[in-house]
Amino acid sequence: MTTMTTPATAIELARQVASGDTSAVEIIDAALDRLAATDPELHAFCTPTPEIARQRAREVDRQLRDGTAGPLAGVPYAVKDLICTKGIRTTSGSVAYADFVPDTDDVSVERLNAAGSISLGKTNASEFGYSASGRNPLFPETRNPWDLSCTPGGSSAGSAAAVAAGMVPFALGSDGGGSIRIPAALTGLVGFKPSMGRVPVYPGCRDHRHPGVSGWESIEHIGPLATTVDDIAFVMSALAGPDPRDRHTLPAGDVDWVGAIRDPDLRGLRVGYTPDFGYLPVHPEVRAAADRAADLFATQLGAHVEQFVPGWRDPAPHFTALIMAETDLVGMRRMVSEIGDTMSPHLVKMIETQWTAEDFTEALMMRKAVVNEMAETMQRFDLLICPTTAVPAFTLGAEGPTEIDGQPVTPTTWQGFTPIANLTGQPAISVPSGTTAAGLPVGIQLIGPHLGDGAVLSAGAAYERSARDAGWWPCLGRLAT
Repeated sequence: MTTMTTPATAIELARQVASGDTSAVEIIDAALDRLAATDPELHAFCTPTPEIARQRAREVDRQLRDGTAGPLAGVPYAVKDLICTKGIRTTSGSVAYADFVPDTDDVSVERLNAAGSISLGKTNASEFGYSASGRNPLFPETRNPWDLSCTPGGSSAGSAAAVAAGMVPFALGSDGGGSIRIPAALTGLVGFKPSMGRVPVYPGCRDHRHPGVSGWESIEHIGPLATTVDDIAFVMSALAGPDPRDRHTLPAGDVDWVGAIRDPDLRGLRVGYTPDFGYLPVHPEVRAAADRAADLFATQLGAHVEQFVPGWRDPAPHFTALIMAETDLVGMRRMVSEIGDTMSPHLVKMIETQWTAEDFTEALMMRKAVVNEMAETMQRFDLLICPTTAVPAFTLGAEGPTEIDGQPVTPTTWQGFTPIANLTGQPAISVPSGTTAAGLPVGIQLIGPHLGDGAVLSAGAAYERSARDAGWWPCLGRLAT
């Protein structure tokens, strides 16, 4: 029987269940006990589903006895509240969706359930995912397990907090500009944004009554957050693969997810390291963490590391326009006219901006320029290393710092490292690189080549083993102990 006094990984829990050392019911009961003990302070879950989880655990135990259970049998997980769940409220953090109950699961949820994993419920996110925080009009703001006065980042805030607090070994997030990787960095986790099309996105959070939430079709990705790269690979083996309902999905078979993290060898790998993209101010402790990670790749992992300055321009001035171009702006404006006083002020301002055709065209041209410049860059390198965020976690209630390393910045400048991989569709992972003097986690980002998901996981796994030896891999957040 497991008590989960020390939170286990997904792989460990799956092995315990498969071997008969414990049951799915025992694991889920222990996970729900941890949720009940920690979530009142964290607000990671907005819609916990304990009875559904217990019923599902009993079903999985029957499957185990029948020999029909999947590879993730009995492993608890959580689902970001922007991802559809059949029969379970999916609010997207908005009053408009406060009572919305989808009639179908998203493909990612379908696949995890089919593999035997058991959801404990829905996790909090910013309204429609339009902020790197866990704040919305419906629920209390999600807090960081490392410091309750700080944000865990977002928009997959609740998913990160749930994993970092040891409630679940992994959780689903979505990432349209860093919403998996940013909270992973700020909570000491691994967050993986696969290549565009690796994990199908269907149906997305759509509802004909409120058509404004139609997803960012060409930049939105679904992926996992976990405590180890091995768990990321394990979960991806269940998530990845084509689905005819998503026109962007890729054929299966070109990535051996588990094999990628088995005995990785990075000797001779060409690694490009940039601490600031040439245009982003960076907190000194974040820069130091990135420097030491790049040095580890060179001195311990045998990679050829070269510091470089990317040739692309800062896409931030046009990134919001690109998002709005992929949004049902007409529906969103109708929503503002109906319930605007209940919506997040920054979101209302974004929607009410008088966007022009020129704005959208310039955004598309920006994206093409970034894609082309990245293609040239990846002729030189097999892997890119940079910080994940420009700062560690900051105080709740803010969109971001107004100053970084003595330079005045906009509230979103600190997020500037992650959208690049959304624009290009390349795989990217955030992995821990120690903590600050104040004890807050710091993450670095590894960006791989086009469709190079296996290469990213291999590099991440090799780095993790050395970073653990160096003491740079944080334990779970303080509330997990």
